[in-house]
Amino acid sequence: MTAAPKAAEATLLLARWTVTSGSNVRSRGAVVITSGDHEWRASATGNGAIDALYRAIDKALTDVLGGHPRLLAFDVHALGEGSDTIGSVTVRVAPPESAGDRGTGEYGGEARDPSIIAASIEAYIKAINAMLAEAHWSGAAEAAGNRRRVAVSAGRAREQRADLDEGEGQHDTVAWFER
Repeated sequence: MTAAPKAAEATLLLARWTVTSGSNVRSRGAVVITSGDHEWRASATGNGAIDALYRAIDKALTDVLGGHPRLLAFDVHALGEGSDTIGSVTVRVAPPESAGDRGTGEYGGEARDPSIIAASIEAYIKAINAMLAEAHWSGAAEAAGNRRRVAVSAGRAREQRADLDEGEGQHDTVAWFER
Protein backbone atom coordinates (compact mmCIF):
# COMPACT_ATOMS: atom_id res chain seq x y z
CA MET A 1 0.00 0.00 0.00
CA THR A 2 1.35 3.41 -0.92
CA ALA A 3 0.99 6.40 1.31
CA ALA A 4 -1.30 9.18 0.19
CA PRO A 5 0.65 12.15 -1.13
CA LYS A 6 1.04 14.96 1.36
CA ALA A 7 -0.82 18.16 0.63
CA ALA A 8 1.59 20.82 -0.50
CA GLU A 9 2.26 23.48 2.10
CA ALA A 10 0.96 26.87 1.12
CA THR A 11 3.94 28.66 -0.35
CA LEU A 12 2.07 31.93 -0.85
CA LEU A 13 -0.53 33.40 1.47
CA LEU A 14 -2.90 36.17 0.49
CA ALA A 15 -2.46 38.47 3.49
CA ARG A 16 -5.02 41.05 2.37
CA TRP A 17 -6.74 42.44 -0.66
CA THR A 18 -9.01 45.27 -1.68
CA VAL A 19 -10.91 46.11 -4.84
CA THR A 20 -12.95 49.02 -6.12
CA SER A 21 -15.32 48.63 -9.02
CA GLY A 22 -18.18 50.47 -10.62
CA SER A 23 -20.16 50.94 -13.79
CA ASN A 24 -18.28 53.98 -15.11
CA VAL A 25 -14.78 53.37 -13.75
CA ARG A 26 -11.98 50.88 -14.33
CA SER A 27 -11.83 48.34 -11.53
CA ARG A 28 -8.74 48.55 -9.33
CA GLY A 29 -7.40 45.75 -7.15
CA ALA A 30 -4.58 45.68 -4.64
CA VAL A 31 -2.99 42.69 -2.88
CA VAL A 32 -0.42 41.85 -0.25
CA ILE A 33 1.03 38.35 -0.61
CA THR A 34 3.39 36.75 1.90
CA SER A 35 5.61 33.69 2.02
CA GLY A 36 7.60 33.09 5.18
CA ASP A 37 9.37 36.37 5.85
CA HIS A 38 8.85 37.69 2.31
CA GLU A 39 6.12 40.06 1.17
CA TRP A 40 4.97 41.34 -2.21
CA ARG A 41 2.49 44.18 -2.82
CA ALA A 42 0.93 45.40 -6.03
CA SER A 43 -2.13 47.07 -7.47
CA ALA A 44 -3.56 46.96 -10.97
CA THR A 45 -6.59 47.91 -13.00
CA GLY A 46 -8.72 45.47 -14.92
CA ASN A 47 -11.97 44.70 -16.66
CA GLY A 48 -13.95 44.00 -13.49
CA ALA A 49 -13.05 43.25 -9.89
CA ILE A 50 -11.68 39.74 -10.39
CA ASP A 51 -9.59 40.70 -13.43
CA ALA A 52 -8.10 43.65 -11.50
CA LEU A 53 -7.19 41.39 -8.56
CA TYR A 54 -5.69 38.69 -10.82
CA ARG A 55 -3.59 41.36 -12.55
CA ALA A 56 -2.44 42.67 -9.16
CA ILE A 57 -1.44 39.15 -8.10
CA ASP A 58 0.42 38.66 -11.40
CA LYS A 59 2.23 41.98 -10.93
CA ALA A 60 3.15 41.18 -7.31
CA LEU A 61 4.55 37.76 -8.25
CA THR A 62 6.40 38.67 -11.46
CA ASP A 63 9.81 38.22 -9.80
CA VAL A 64 8.74 34.95 -8.17
CA LEU A 65 7.37 33.38 -11.36
CA GLY A 66 9.47 35.11 -14.01
CA GLY A 67 6.27 36.38 -15.64
CA HIS A 68 2.60 35.81 -15.01
CA PRO A 69 0.58 32.59 -15.06
CA ARG A 70 -1.69 31.93 -18.02
CA LEU A 71 -5.32 31.53 -16.97
CA LEU A 72 -6.67 28.50 -18.85
CA ALA A 73 -10.06 28.04 -17.18
CA PHE A 74 -12.29 29.88 -14.72
CA ASP A 75 -15.54 28.32 -13.48
CA VAL A 76 -18.02 29.68 -10.94
CA HIS A 77 -20.87 27.65 -9.44
CA ALA A 78 -23.43 28.43 -6.75
CA LEU A 79 -23.73 25.67 -4.16
CA GLY A 80 -27.30 26.50 -3.26
CA GLU A 81 -30.05 29.03 -3.78
CA GLY A 82 -30.50 32.58 -2.62
CA SER A 83 -28.22 35.45 -1.82
CA ASP A 84 -26.59 33.70 1.17
CA THR A 85 -25.33 30.69 -0.79
CA ILE A 86 -21.70 29.66 -1.09
CA GLY A 87 -19.90 30.16 -4.39
CA SER A 88 -17.38 27.64 -5.66
CA VAL A 89 -14.63 28.82 -8.00
CA THR A 90 -12.28 26.53 -9.89
CA VAL A 91 -9.34 27.82 -11.93
CA ARG A 92 -6.70 26.18 -14.06
CA VAL A 93 -3.42 27.96 -14.82
CA ALA A 94 -0.26 27.27 -16.78
CA PRO A 95 3.11 28.74 -15.81
CA PRO A 96 4.56 31.72 -17.63
CA GLU A 97 5.93 30.78 -21.03
CA SER A 98 9.59 29.88 -20.61
CA ALA A 99 12.09 27.21 -21.60
CA GLY A 100 12.53 24.09 -19.48
CA ASP A 101 10.34 22.49 -16.85
CA ARG A 102 9.17 25.83 -15.42
CA GLY A 103 7.29 26.54 -18.66
CA THR A 104 5.21 23.35 -18.66
CA GLY A 105 2.23 21.90 -16.83
CA GLU A 106 -1.28 22.83 -15.77
CA TYR A 107 -2.31 23.48 -12.20
CA GLY A 108 -5.69 23.82 -10.56
CA GLY A 109 -7.12 25.56 -7.56
CA GLU A 110 -10.57 25.57 -5.99
CA ALA A 111 -12.07 27.71 -3.25
CA ARG A 112 -15.48 28.26 -1.70
CA ASP A 113 -16.75 31.42 -0.06
CA PRO A 114 -19.94 33.45 0.20
CA SER A 115 -18.04 36.12 -1.79
CA ILE A 116 -17.29 35.10 -5.39
CA ILE A 117 -14.45 37.63 -5.43
CA ALA A 118 -12.80 36.11 -2.33
CA ALA A 119 -13.27 32.57 -3.68
CA SER A 120 -11.82 33.63 -7.04
CA ILE A 121 -8.59 35.04 -5.66
CA GLU A 122 -8.14 32.15 -3.20
CA ALA A 123 -8.57 29.64 -6.04
CA TYR A 124 -5.99 31.54 -8.13
CA ILE A 125 -3.48 31.57 -5.26
CA LYS A 126 -4.08 27.82 -4.67
CA ALA A 127 -3.38 27.09 -8.35
CA ILE A 128 -0.14 29.10 -8.19
CA ASN A 129 0.82 27.28 -4.97
CA ALA A 130 0.22 23.94 -6.73
CA MET A 131 2.62 25.09 -9.43
CA LEU A 132 5.23 26.26 -6.90
CA ALA A 133 4.99 22.87 -5.12
CA GLU A 134 6.71 21.22 -8.12
CA ALA A 135 10.37 20.38 -7.54
CA HIS A 136 11.55 22.57 -10.41
CA TRP A 137 9.99 25.63 -8.71
CA SER A 138 11.75 24.95 -5.40
CA GLY A 139 13.07 28.15 -3.81
CA ALA A 140 11.40 30.53 -6.29
CA ALA A 141 9.69 32.62 -3.61
CA GLU A 142 12.83 32.90 -1.49
CA ALA A 143 14.99 33.79 -4.49
CA ALA A 144 12.64 36.64 -5.43
CA GLY A 145 13.53 38.57 -2.28
CA ASN A 146 11.35 41.29 -0.72
CA ARG A 147 12.02 40.42 2.90
CA ARG A 148 9.61 41.77 5.50
CA ARG A 149 10.62 43.23 8.83
CA VAL A 150 13.42 45.33 7.38
CA ALA A 151 14.61 48.15 9.61
CA VAL A 152 12.71 51.42 9.22
CA SER A 153 13.19 54.80 10.83
CA ALA A 154 11.15 55.67 13.92
CA GLY A 155 9.23 58.33 11.98
CA ARG A 156 8.36 55.92 9.16
CA ALA A 157 7.28 53.28 11.70
CA ARG A 158 4.87 55.80 13.28
CA GLU A 159 3.42 56.57 9.83
CA GLN A 160 2.91 52.86 9.13
CA ARG A 161 1.20 52.31 12.51
CA ALA A 162 -1.11 55.27 11.86
CA ASP A 163 -2.03 53.77 8.47
CA LEU A 164 -3.02 50.53 10.19
CA ASP A 165 -4.80 52.08 13.20
CA GLU A 166 -8.53 51.73 12.50
CA GLY A 167 -9.25 54.21 15.29
CA GLU A 168 -7.61 56.94 13.21
CA GLY A 169 -10.65 57.12 10.91
CA GLN A 170 -11.32 56.12 7.33
CA HIS A 171 -8.41 55.54 4.99
CA ASP A 172 -8.26 55.19 1.23
CA THR A 173 -7.13 51.55 1.13
CA VAL A 174 -6.21 51.63 -2.56
CA ALA A 175 -3.79 54.51 -1.90
CA TRP A 176 -2.39 52.64 1.10
CA PHE A 177 -1.70 49.53 -1.02
CA GLU A 178 -0.05 51.58 -3.77
CA ARG A 179 2.71 52.88 -1.50
